[in-house]
Amino acid sequence: MHVITSAPGKVTLFGEHAVVYGEPALVTSIDKRVYVRLRLRDDKAIKISAQDLHIPGLIVTLREEEVILETDYGKVIPAISYIKKAIELTADYVGKFRGVDIEVTSDMPVGAGLGTSAAVAIATIYAYLQALKEELSKEEIARLGWRVEKEVQGMASPMDTSIATFGGFLYIKYRGSEVTLRRLKINTQLPLVIGYVEREFKTADMVKKVKVLYDKYPGIVKDIFSTIGRITEEALRALEVSDVIRLGELMNINQGLLDAIGVSNSKLSTLVYVARAAGALGAKLTGAGGGGCVIALAPGRSREVAVAMRLAGARTIDTSIGGEGVRVEKVINA
Repeated sequence: MHVITSAPGKVTLFGEHAVVYGEPALVTSIDKRVYVRLRLRDDKAIKISAQDLHIPGLIVTLREEEVILETDYGKVIPAISYIKKAIELTADYVGKFRGVDIEVTSDMPVGAGLGTSAAVAIATIYAYLQALKEELSKEEIARLGWRVEKEVQGMASPMDTSIATFGGFLYIKYRGSEVTLRRLKINTQLPLVIGYVEREFKTADMVKKVKVLYDKYPGIVKDIFSTIGRITEEALRALEVSDVIRLGELMNINQGLLDAIGVSNSKLSTLVYVARAAGALGAKLTGAGGGGCVIALAPGRSREVAVAMRLAGARTIDTSIGGEGVRVEKVINA
């Protein structure tokens, strides 16, 4: 039996970095997905094939019996490590282990900050559970995915694995292991254009940079994070009443505060300003910063904004948001 599952990528609408310090964030799934095709084996081997993983800025390091792939976003295979760890933790959780053949394909570039590693982990967990004929709640699947990311990366937010599991729109706030998660019913149409530029720093570097600034100016930076938290709450209210004008304004304010803590750069700022000049109501970086992705809210102007971003040197992704979380695509009985 072959099981094919998929899980979505994501963009953080509001609250990146501040969420690490106890403030809320708003995140949504996008219509670009990672697909996992899994077949149980008769032995305990794990065979992994990764195809169509569009990897910008690839760096390959060869060591004894080890291949490390990195992008400008950081280590991604470990995309292989995410799959292996997902199988191991799921097998331990349900008390069963079978070897597997796995194929992974993706609609979106690895390393662009769109939650690919979380989507790989969640889709793998779900496919393995289906093949083993085991059922877990979505909450358990999300927690398992978070464990995968923490064990592979050393530290991780539950945000990416939660949105890969549930899809839609999520409000999330956490401190330590205590997580507040709200699934939101949002009917607002948000035509977003995503622009990607090469990263100058990895996520871990950006998190460390913000921590150094926080330790140096705790009162000031804490106030910035608190303001970002209030922006996130205001953005939630704007989403609930479909006020896209206010959402755009709040995106622009949020971007200014992210710039203030040093996570934007000239490439991202250029994308932000050309998007606004081309008619976007709001534009901001999404994710850790230091390069990576900008999201632009552009009702009626998506094409113009995408062209402007490409002329500024970006790769663009025109996407819809708020779609389904992890799901079974197909079951093929051999």
